[in-house]
Amino acid sequence: MSKRDFLVEIGTEELPPKSLFTLAQAFADGVTKGLAAASVQHGEVKWFATPRRLAVYVAGVADQQPDQQIKRQGPAVANAFGPDGQPTKAALGFAASCGVTVDQLVQVDGPKGKVLQFEGSRQGEATTALLPNIVNGALDSLPIARRMRWGAGTQEFVRPVHWVVMLFGSNVVEADILGIRAGKQTQGHRFHGPKSLAIASPAKYAQVLLEKGHVVADVATRRDRIRAEVNAIAESLKGQAVIEDWLLDEVTALVEWPVALSGRFDEQFLRLPQEVPIATMQDNQRYFPVRSADGKLMNYFITVANIASRDPDRVRDGNERVVRPRLADAAFFWDTDRKERLDVRFAALKSVTFQAKLGSLADKSNRVATLAQRIAEIIGGDAELAARAARLSKCDLLSAMVGEFPELQGLMGKYYAQHDGEHAEVAMALEEQYWPRFAGDKLPATKTGIALSIADKLDTIAGIFSIGQKPSGTKDPYGLRRAALGVLRTIVEHKLDLDLRRLVDGAVSLQPVAAAETVGEDIWGYLMERLRSSYLEESAGRAVTTEMFDAVLASKPHSPIDIDVRLQALEGFLALPEAASLAAANKRIANILRKATGDLSGAVETARLQEPAERQLFDHVVSMERAVNPLFSRREYTGALTQLATLKDDVDRFFDSVMVMADDPDVRVNRLGLLVRLRGLFLQVADLSRLPG
Repeated sequence: MSKRDFLVEIGTEELPPKSLFTLAQAFADGVTKGLAAASVQHGEVKWFATPRRLAVYVAGVADQQPDQQIKRQGPAVANAFGPDGQPTKAALGFAASCGVTVDQLVQVDGPKGKVLQFEGSRQGEATTALLPNIVNGALDSLPIARRMRWGAGTQEFVRPVHWVVMLFGSNVVEADILGIRAGKQTQGHRFHGPKSLAIASPAKYAQVLLEKGHVVADVATRRDRIRAEVNAIAESLKGQAVIEDWLLDEVTALVEWPVALSGRFDEQFLRLPQEVPIATMQDNQRYFPVRSADGKLMNYFITVANIASRDPDRVRDGNERVVRPRLADAAFFWDTDRKERLDVRFAALKSVTFQAKLGSLADKSNRVATLAQRIAEIIGGDAELAARAARLSKCDLLSAMVGEFPELQGLMGKYYAQHDGEHAEVAMALEEQYWPRFAGDKLPATKTGIALSIADKLDTIAGIFSIGQKPSGTKDPYGLRRAALGVLRTIVEHKLDLDLRRLVDGAVSLQPVAAAETVGEDIWGYLMERLRSSYLEESAGRAVTTEMFDAVLASKPHSPIDIDVRLQALEGFLALPEAASLAAANKRIANILRKATGDLSGAVETARLQEPAERQLFDHVVSMERAVNPLFSRREYTGALTQLATLKDDVDRFFDSVMVMADDPDVRVNRLGLLVRLRGLFLQVADLSRLPG
């Protein structure tokens, strides 16, 4: 079977940069899925994306679909033949739909008895006949929030389509894609390469666009080229470029032929907090700021044009003229905002709704203050500072600067609080309240910031759960997943011994709505799911499994730190030779107790211990209770489990020689009590019955 490369390119008007790479990857995934569904073999799949095109290249595609084996089940045999043995209408109709006679059908076992089945084969189609439907299916399934129409046609896509390339080897695949007849003519750069370019073969696609069209189609190549040019210019300015990944990706998605050049702005704007001009340059202009070797912001920026201008000074001047009023506005916001103290803005928060059922931002701030005070007291912080920080926490949302740059919330609160003469820890907490903002982000460091961050996130989670709007599927409009992980990371990484379960109930009780009785438990379960996921995704040498986490959680710890210590102890215990036998015994005990009735309080009367094995086990359990209970109270779980491992031989002898469910009810209850006592020892760390094996 011969193979040929395949290429499809959709040429469009400028695509949305923030979703460009997602669309390109989804297009490639859709084509790959379509080939797999058709059982068409192929090699490497690669996607290309520029502002004006999405393309997928597939190497070594088989030119013929393999023959398809077909199996179709029909009516039950009982309904397929009459009393006289003749086929019924059901059997005749099924056979006719398969193009055969009833005699050519076979009888096989179905879910409810014998059924008729057709078995045959169908010759595979040529790949060129399959490709149009595969491409159309991939395009139809792209994650496009809002499709648009253009011209007089009925086709819909993210942007109007102007050309389509579809090549199988050197041959054009005959197809209509999004209302355009496919061909081999692509378009180069809008200005540097406006003429149509013929693609001779899929493998030459990127090369033709680069050499003749002034288009860098490969995203990684374009990104690296931008990074290198930006860094080179920054170095020539004796500085270092500030290159955020998100901005680099967005700029990469905005240009086909990147050309970097520098510009400068008035030094007077360096009096602003450096985050302000940086936000202005990055968010408004898509510029790369420049820092000096000592980390201070310089009055330079680097922009990336989509054209190699004959007059770069003119391009530079244009960019400088555009950024100047932006920075002037920021300076005006900075000066104006500081004329009014942060705490004066609190009254206005009463008219800003946090959530219709949960009240205003002022209401939220008051709830957070109560919770933050409790947390601060527990972790050794200052409750008054925590309350003050909570009261000021949302005031900067009403500032002109945050209105223009929402991403500076908290940060501007810090600067304004410092200007107002607030306590240094209060000011810092206003920024730290939002940390961590994303996975791997820094955590709040001050005790006031820690208390405020945890309290604010718990209040949001408790409120949204209380009004029945907890996240479902991919929908999480209030960012509860991020908030939950932030709470857990802050507690675990700072090793804070907090009763998180009680804090959850406290946060729920502060909400202005009557929450269902199960809300606290629902939130706890939600937090534990996030904690479980963090352990399962962890790669720092931990060997935690979902069964281990469930075993620990079943022992009802209320502190993430306590959970972590138990998991560490369980990891060590499972490495002991006695672990497997004791886990199996716990599983057996759990099954017995689950089915048992009557007194399961754990009371044991020594006079009713009849067998030597049960007397020996009882004595060992009692001695273990004396030995390990002090260890449990100090959370020395590793030492406790190591001692409990010595129970193995006595437990094995007990089950080998003692009938737990004895005929005598008193003896039976006594033995069940012994098992309750034995199981209770292990349950102070984890429910071993939940482990596999």
